[in-house]
Amino acid sequence: MQKHPLSILLGAAVMLMPFSASAAVDLPKSIKIDKGTVETVCGSNMPEWREAQSIEGVKIQESLRCNPDNPSQIAAQVKGTNNISMETLMNTYYAADAITKKNDMDGDGDPDLIIIKLEVAELNGHSPDFDGLVPTFDIAPGVQPGMWVFAPKSRGMATNSFVGVDANPLLRAPSPAIRVEQGDVVWIQLENSHYFPHTIHLHGVDHPWVDSSGEGNDGVPQSSDIMVMPGQSKTYEIRPRQPGTFVYHCHVQTHVHLAMGLVGMFVVEENRPNNWVQTFNVGNGQVRHPSKAVLEEYDSEYDLHYHAMDKELHNIIQKHNDPRLIAKKMNREYNMAESTEDYYTLNGRSFPYTLRESIIVAEPDQNIKLRMFNSAGEQLAMHTHGHKATITHYDGVLHNPNAQIMRDIYDLAPAQRNDLKISTVDDGLHSYGQGVWIFHDHREKGIQTNGQNPGGNVSALVYKKYLNEMGLPKTIGENIAPLFTKAFQSRKLPVWQEAKAWKDEWNSLGEIDARGYKAPPAGQPMAVEAGPKSLKTILEEEKQLLANGGAAGEESSFINFLLGLVLGIAAYLLFLNREKVMAMVSSSKGGN
Repeated sequence: MQKHPLSILLGAAVMLMPFSASAAVDLPKSIKIDKGTVETVCGSNMPEWREAQSIEGVKIQESLRCNPDNPSQIAAQVKGTNNISMETLMNTYYAADAITKKNDMDGDGDPDLIIIKLEVAELNGHSPDFDGLVPTFDIAPGVQPGMWVFAPKSRGMATNSFVGVDANPLLRAPSPAIRVEQGDVVWIQLENSHYFPHTIHLHGVDHPWVDSSGEGNDGVPQSSDIMVMPGQSKTYEIRPRQPGTFVYHCHVQTHVHLAMGLVGMFVVEENRPNNWVQTFNVGNGQVRHPSKAVLEEYDSEYDLHYHAMDKELHNIIQKHNDPRLIAKKMNREYNMAESTEDYYTLNGRSFPYTLRESIIVAEPDQNIKLRMFNSAGEQLAMHTHGHKATITHYDGVLHNPNAQIMRDIYDLAPAQRNDLKISTVDDGLHSYGQGVWIFHDHREKGIQTNGQNPGGNVSALVYKKYLNEMGLPKTIGENIAPLFTKAFQSRKLPVWQEAKAWKDEWNSLGEIDARGYKAPPAGQPMAVEAGPKSLKTILEEEKQLLANGGAAGEESSFINFLLGLVLGIAAYLLFLNREKVMAMVSSSKGGN
């Protein structure tokens, strides 16, 4: 009984020791994150491009996306650069012979000889002139992997202006979708302006093994063709008899050149009278001049090109400027069997940029055609929220109408194409109703960008009433403004704290407070207004505290130290005088 009080006292002393220790030490300082500036969420300064219009007799559908295609470019893509006015041509970056259309050989009112000229462009490559990349193409804020792409023959500079390094609008990822009509005589001329040899292989497209002169026409160096060396050109001849969604890509060191971005969709449209098809869909996304066959059944059409990149491979052209070193690194040292894909893109962009130019805009009771293509190295499992689409074609071949299936997840193997029909009839089967419906890869790594989530190939099917004036979805979840920062893309900035359930009074994780964000006029930088307690206010308060309270901080630390010391001494004295304390406790109990 006499030892019991001693145990209590010793236990109390031990319990006080952590408090005394912690009281003598200040908490570590918070980590300061340089978040930089929040980008203009929608920087398009050409709202008139979004309107339905007619140029050079070409009817161009409305596009409500943030970054719509240049209507003058669409007119050139439909009519051919040889059939438009000089004024319209000058509003594009096209060379005068980029697309030649002529010879109505079957007398149905549209041209049947189509001459297409392609170049090879490098994006985000090493510059020998300065410490940077040129021309640049961001797949997400501040994210610039090196890429090669097929591009329509252009005029002028590779950059958009004399003062910047961003690529002109025709030099972008992915390689553009090409459209021709069933039965057309098509000459595709590759003008190799690159430092490596290349070819064009028409994957799945009906074409002869040799051309009219007896030269190889399949684009495969090992069996049928000679590589197109730098500075040389070659014309590939085709006359496709079967419509469908196919592929074109470089067949030189295919595992490298295709992965670098030299791959695109090749669409053969069904033959119809007076059918002027949109030869290029640069950047893919919405086809603003669908073919007559498509318009017979659908209200709108979209190309969805999915790609993935391994940063180990794509950074090679950013580290070296010597073709010999690049070839050695790519073809001898790079091991595809050990590669991992880090960047996942839809139509050349990763989320959140996919919300600018790859959303699908819908209205009730419509039919929408989607052409989906996977040029990545792994399986794709695309899931559409709120809608179940019907798979109408596999790899360009019509699926038996009696056996067509409806799904909400669509598997695409590497190089596979699926054509989908989405109905927006609100019946609980085809559609769950209007809203902002996400569609994305159901593999978790497909929705990240270099390890950062959300990112990757995420986009949305958005009903017209849920689009704001900038062409962005009206979300009621997290604010998307913080996603448009380099800090977020470099994995320094959390976004979940923006949710009310997590937001604390002190903004302890340093989140950009964008709850008061209001859309600025087009072309103006975005301003983030203060919420309950803005980051700016917090930083100013902290700065003032450091300016005026340095001594106070030191005084506080000294007081904490004294408190800990007193508690420690008290515990030690109790231990030394434990017998007297126990005697006093026993005496007290005996008296009672």
